[in-house]
Amino acid sequence: MSDLNDPSSEGAVARLLAIHGKVQGVWYRASAQAAATRLGLRGWVRNRHEGWVEALVIGPQARIDDFIDWARQGPPKADVARIEISAADADAIEGFEQRPTA
Repeated sequence: MSDLNDPSSEGAVARLLAIHGKVQGVWYRASAQAAATRLGLRGWVRNRHEGWVEALVIGPQARIDDFIDWARQGPPKADVARIEISAADADAIEGFEQRPTA
């Protein structure tokens, strides 16, 4: 039986987010890492050379939904235009990390 409070449980899903707008140079990645950690999610976040931010979030769907709600606003200086969300494969990653720009 899976424990919904444990993001590494069998009930975990993964979503890949493409976050567009004014999201670079505004502490978006560090804020996303803090929000994901607070929600108990696993995954990563990174800038893209094209000017947007990409994030992989893994955990219970309800907590991912909470993260997406946060991501639509982001940190105070961000101006999120849109978020594209797609299903993804769950990496065997522990915690939530910032990755280099891709």
